[in-house]
Amino acid sequence: MSTGATIALLGQPNSGKSTLFNVLTGMRQHVGNWPGKTVEKKEGSFSYGGKEYKVADLPGSYSLSANSDEEVITRDFIASGKADVVCILADSSQLQRSLFMLADYAGINVPCFLLLNMADVAEDQGKKIDAKAIEEKLGIPVVPFSATDVKSYDSFYRTLERALSTNAKIKIDDLAGQYESIKEYQDICDLIPDNTIEGYSSMWLAVKVIENDEVVMAKLKNSLGADTFNKIEAARKNSSGAVATGGCKFKWIDELLGGAVRTDEKPVSLSRLDRIYTNRTWGKAAVILTVLLGLIASFIPALPLMGVGEAILAIKAPVMSALSSAGCPEFLVLVVGDVIIQSFSYIFKMLGFVFGVTLVFGLLEEVGVMARISYVFDNTMGKLGLQGKSVMPFLVSFGCTMGGAAGARVIDNWGQKVLTIALAWAVPCGAAWATIPMLSSIFFGPGAVAVIAVILLTMLAHMWVTAKIFGGKLVKKEDRFGMIMELPPYHKPKWGALFRYVLGRTKETFVRVTKVILLVCGIFWLLSYSPSGSGGILYRLGVIIEPVTKFFGLPWQLFLSYIASAVGKEGAVGVISALYSGGSYGTAFSQAMAGGADTSNLSSLLLANVTKPEALAFIFAMTFNMPCVVALAATFQETHSAKWTARIVLYYTAVSLILAFLAYHIGLLIW
Repeated sequence: MSTGATIALLGQPNSGKSTLFNVLTGMRQHVGNWPGKTVEKKEGSFSYGGKEYKVADLPGSYSLSANSDEEVITRDFIASGKADVVCILADSSQLQRSLFMLADYAGINVPCFLLLNMADVAEDQGKKIDAKAIEEKLGIPVVPFSATDVKSYDSFYRTLERALSTNAKIKIDDLAGQYESIKEYQDICDLIPDNTIEGYSSMWLAVKVIENDEVVMAKLKNSLGADTFNKIEAARKNSSGAVATGGCKFKWIDELLGGAVRTDEKPVSLSRLDRIYTNRTWGKAAVILTVLLGLIASFIPALPLMGVGEAILAIKAPVMSALSSAGCPEFLVLVVGDVIIQSFSYIFKMLGFVFGVTLVFGLLEEVGVMARISYVFDNTMGKLGLQGKSVMPFLVSFGCTMGGAAGARVIDNWGQKVLTIALAWAVPCGAAWATIPMLSSIFFGPGAVAVIAVILLTMLAHMWVTAKIFGGKLVKKEDRFGMIMELPPYHKPKWGALFRYVLGRTKETFVRVTKVILLVCGIFWLLSYSPSGSGGILYRLGVIIEPVTKFFGLPWQLFLSYIASAVGKEGAVGVISALYSGGSYGTAFSQAMAGGADTSNLSSLLLANVTKPEALAFIFAMTFNMPCVVALAATFQETHSAKWTARIVLYYTAVSLILAFLAYHIGLLIW
């Protein structure tokens, strides 16, 4: 099979770019970060006509200005010549808004073609678009399209081949004419010779100068003589900026669409659902209810894979028995049972939830509900440097932090995605909420209500402080508020495209998290293992450093239980029960991971051995420690960054111990 062209996909958020990428590449895709940048990089390939085409899904943005790393990466990738052709997507149901990217692209010297995506939605709205008329004005291939309809992909392939064979580039004369209305434009344009910066026309560079694009200005300074650059700089200082150039772009778009779009007049009104979601009184409550119902619904498609996880755990005892009977060394038997089988049980249970969350919330994204969630919570989340979509991972994390991390994949901006996951770790998960009331009731009786209230307040403060600490590095000031321009129309779901996306992400998750979970569980097990069954490295370490851990209010038994809580909150209580009843840490840790530790005598054991200040310290340490090993794996899966995953882990470990210290010493003052 011969090598075909490299195609770059360019479009604004919600233009259908990711759907097109997933359908084209299927399982042949990989996600990482751009070299030297914390911005998500999606690449894949597909075969057509005996050729292998490469596809780069460029970061979604509203323009090609240098307002973010995403935008700079996008335009530099295109102009570098790495892409043979650029596929620009526009939302047919909102053409004037979504063609702004096309207007900002005009003047970049790389062949392109225009997909008028969501043509079926525009048709349902009564819009009739004359693609041929638009194509004649632009000078590039233009085709109505629906990324969710597999039948329409023949037109995509034909248009792709036509754009490549004709070396199609946008006619820029009419747009240049619009820019001439800006007083300084022509003077600046005359000072910039063609090919000053490879890949960009003089018109495009002059416009970016007027918009005070710092990246372009730096490149011009290096490419032009000092005298010429000083003249450009002087002209720029007198320019009217991005407002003027934006007005020219929208006038050009209006002329482009003039006579090419006809709309059958229909009364414009909010749907019943939108009247609820946008209601000032009930809107936020309705969105929260929608997300919580989505979380509950996620368990339905998750059950089969979770059942596989339970079935794997059920074979642990027979397999270990068979290996022992065959004469295998005890160490190998324990590795197979306590590490490999138990880890794969964890993985499939987690995978089921990833599948369910991705399917349900992918459906909400597909039909347009996720845009409403973003709209309603955009201003609130903006105070944390996030966008409205971040509220969904936070709410899902009350059930499972791993689900919250997986749900963050709907966020386009990489920095906001990582910050969302970092804040979601502060939300106690369902396993924590099953443990907190039990321990609080044992020690504090009716006062458990006050403990839970303080934990909720601490959670909110924790999220605010975390946003301040990480926000500056992850989200620039200009990206600290979402760009919700208008609510997109509701869509009928295309189940085939949705399932291809869900299966692709589930497979990718399985491959990535298996390595992480096997590694982490293996390390924890090895550190807790003892040939005699009476000790282990963690056990000995816990005893040795008890003078230090008691400073945080944690005797060595509670400290080892705190460490176990990083693997799973359910495990912490089981380890406490085993250690205070005289059991070995290695056995307790293994049983706790499987959820099989005996906690029947927990109340009497704790009251006899643990003081109230120590109990309070442990509750806070466990609650705000790393959620669990599957949350760790999901965080690495979504961030594609070992560095940021490690930072989040170390940060939460430090904060949980600080909170334990504060709780313990406040407890000493009270009791």
